[in-house]
Amino acid sequence: MTLTPAQRSALAQRSLDGLSVGDAFGDQFFLLVNGDVSRRTGLPTAPWAWSDDTEMACSVTTVLNHHGQVHQDALAASFADHLDLSRGYGYGAALLLERVQRGDPWQDATRELFDGKGSYGNGAAMRVAPLGAYFSDDLQRAAEQAALSAEVTHAHPEGIAGAVATAVAAAYVASTQGTAITPRDVINAALEWTTMGEYVRRGLQRALKLLTATPEQAAHELGNGSRITAHDTVPFALWTAATRLTDYEAAVRACVLVGGDMDTTAAIAGGVVAAHLGPEGIPDGWLTHREPLPAWLD
Repeated sequence: MTLTPAQRSALAQRSLDGLSVGDAFGDQFFLLVNGDVSRRTGLPTAPWAWSDDTEMACSVTTVLNHHGQVHQDALAASFADHLDLSRGYGYGAALLLERVQRGDPWQDATRELFDGKGSYGNGAAMRVAPLGAYFSDDLQRAAEQAALSAEVTHAHPEGIAGAVATAVAAAYVASTQGTAITPRDVINAALEWTTMGEYVRRGLQRALKLLTATPEQAAHELGNGSRITAHDTVPFALWTAATRLTDYEAAVRACVLVGGDMDTTAAIAGGVVAAHLGPEGIPDGWLTHREPLPAWLD
């Protein structure tokens, strides 16, 4: 059944809630004040501030609500307009968006990053789960729109692949809410539609062999995002979401347990799991612990 715009927006919002809470929760474990908080059971002191992961995901969601699809120029403008360096943007993203602020075409700025190779970082993946939920009635369209959203900042095939895999996983689990699906189903769906990105695909294929592993074992094989690349981040984050799809807290805690880019892996996993469970899957009080989302979010 084709979704209405209101239904799409509601699905995107539930994923955005999961993404932003995961991002904010994971980000607290970088702070020295939370050094003694148990990653297995503890809760950092509220409020939990979110990072660039959430800020950019809000732009993706707003553009979808305004245009019904990815409008690349509008997305680039929103990213640039809401750039807040205190949110922890990476060097490449900050450089690119500052160029867009000065009036440079985003197409040129994106392609010229990293000596003309483009970014293969995890930034396109960290923000895209709400897009997958928005297009959950059509996995092909979810993949196509995810690629368009990634191209605004990531010209490298691996960076685009990370976004496509994440969006398709979110779309698949949103379309199957209320039904039992296996971890293998989730990862296979992402693999089917991720046709680019040799290293992201290899990671997802390895993830299929680790479905009974512990988080530490999976992170050892797949990465934990510490290299900030799509292929060092997305396979583990989707492994986490797939193997803990009915337990939001277990998914985001698995991300902080293994260290690395904890806010981003938890954002990806949280956005995918919430696309399946909805806001009722997020533990009581966690949404109010999270810093409010920006006032400009539509």
